[in-house]
Formats: sequence, C-alpha cells, structure tokens
Amino acid sequence: MNSYLQAQQSEFAGVIDYFKKDISTLRTGRANPALLDGVFVEAYGVKNPINALANLSVSDSRSMIIAPWDKGVLKDIEKAIIEADLGVGVVNEGDKIRITIPMMTEENRKELVKKVNEKQEKSKISIRQIREEVRKAIDEAADNKEFSEDDKFRFMKELDEVVGKYNDEIKDLRDKKEKEIMEI
Repeated sequence: MNSYLQAQQSEFAGVIDYFKKDISTLRTGRANPALLDGVFVEAYGVKNPINALANLSVSDSRSMIIAPWDKGVLKDIEKAIIEADLGVGVVNEGDKIRITIPMMTEENRKELVKKVNEKQEKSKISIRQIREEVRKAIDEAADNKEFSEDDKFRFMKELDEVVGKYNDEIKDLRDKKEKEIMEI
C-alpha cells in the first residue's frame, strides 16, 4: 500500500466505525442497550451518558431495565429518555426504569430502512472526500516529479481498489441492518 493511502487509512476506518455506531442506535423492534447511546442525562451539573449513571440490562427481547447507581438521578434519567423521543415506553418503577420497545409496523420498518440508506449515503460521501484528498496528494507529488507517471497510475488504481473495498463494507453493513430491521 502506498504512503499516500496509508496516511489516510485511519480516516477510512473512522468512517466505517462511525457508520457502524450510527446504525446500531436505530431500533429494530428488539431491546438493545445501544439504543440509548445517544441519550445524555443532566446530572451532577454535567451531561452524562446513561451507562455512566446506571446499569443497563436487557430483560427480554422487548424490554430493558435501567438501574441507576444513585437513586437520586432516576427522575433525570427518565426525563432524558422521554425527551430523546426514541418511540419507546418508559415506566418508572421507583428504583429502576423499565423501557418497553413496541412492535414495529411495516411502515416503521420501511422508514427505518430509509434512515439507514441516508446514513449509508453520508458515509459514502465521507469516503469520496477522503479519496479526493489522497488523489490530490498523488497528483501534486506527480507534478513535482517525486515519482514516475506509471507509479501515479498504479497509486490511483490502488486507491480505487481500496475505496471500492470500503464502499462494499458499508453496503454489507447496510444490508445486514436492513435484514435485521425487516425481520419480524
């Protein structure tokens, strides 16, 4: 792998990681603690992720239990989940919060697939932007006669192969998520 491509390798990997994390927060009709990853609770004067304030556990396929370590933040956690508008049922049981995930309709499922497609497109755009940065670096180096014309074309071909691999990975992740969403 050429040095121009290696310099951006972490950028490419970062796009893939972000896409994985982004689609993991979409609810699929099953309880999953990742659903709460984007929810922050105002407690102790700062915003905290829920998993920093409580134990999250999945009790069955359609419900989760949130048991805060400090019962004083129970109301704050409940408020944060309600305000996050995740489309889940929130029940305060006094010492813990039970979250119930409603059954998804066909319409909900199709809407979620649209969201996954939007997130996929954003990730592909990010990959293209990184590709353009690498392409510019290779062009500039070739113009400065740092390597031959043949090397330039070899580097460009290698770049296109790597970009294709990352785009395929994004597509595979999207396809898995769609299958997961559409599964009843």
